Amino acid sequence: MRLLSAVLLLTLGVIAQAEVCVVDDRQREVCLDQPAQRIIALSPGITEQVFAAGAGRNLVAAVSFSDYPEAAKALPRIGGYSRFDMEAIVALQPDLLIGWSEGNPAEQLAQLEALGLSIYYSEPFDFADIASTIKRIGVLAGTAAEASATADTFLAGINELQTRYASAPKVRVFQQIWKNPLMTVNKDHLISKATRLCGGQNIFADLSQLSPRIDLEAVLSADPEAIIAGGMGEENPGWLEDWKQFGGLTAVGRNNLFFVPPSTLQRPTPRLLDGARLLCQHLDTARGRR
Repeated sequence: MRLLSAVLLLTLGVIAQAEVCVVDDRQREVCLDQPAQRIIALSPGITEQVFAAGAGRNLVAAVSFSDYPEAAKALPRIGGYSRFDMEAIVALQPDLLIGWSEGNPAEQLAQLEALGLSIYYSEPFDFADIASTIKRIGVLAGTAAEASATADTFLAGINELQTRYASAPKVRVFQQIWKNPLMTVNKDHLISKATRLCGGQNIFADLSQLSPRIDLEAVLSADPEAIIAGGMGEENPGWLEDWKQFGGLTAVGRNNLFFVPPSTLQRPTPRLLDGARLLCQHLDTARGRR
């Protein structure tokens, strides 16, 4: 009898240890009976987050444009982040979906939940959120140690930049994230926070929308000292060419037209540190041209 009781207690203990729970960015508790082995990522940034957490081998599918790291390119596709192939998702029998709260279609996410699929919602808004996201994915995937190491390294790099540029002379910056329509970011966007980290001042920080459309005249009137642009590809600085016709702009006159590969600033992943470092270098160049 004692032996049977001991076996039952041991079995219950193993079951209890196997369950994993975290709180996602919608403040929902997400619990799995055991660490996820079949994960689907519902945005390119989330695909990177899963790999950063050491759980890339557990990914069974991702959305279009999931192109980093190299291994992500070989994953089966289940549509784009704005419209999923529901049948493909169900057929893959995932034990965890990781969704993008603000970017994925709400009605399809609701349908997936109604089917009983577990969804963790990711929406990092600052550097600490990125680190926390990586750690929480690691918990859900059973890769907590690797995820924690990656997150801590990322935060250490961010803190180093913050210390280095705390007293740097300010540079007035226009951040261009799209060409047609012309779009930028406000102070709450991660790109703007990276700019601020480097001693930059976002000239459109006070706009109410996170990623607002703006008029060309507004940029010309604000006369930024530097223009930072992404582009249609990771190695395509073509958007900056358009600004060269406006010779009266301080940024143009001083040749402070700088390119940063868009995925390093526009995705909430540890690679944001790479984008921030390059951005800081560009703003140092602008300071040197005064």
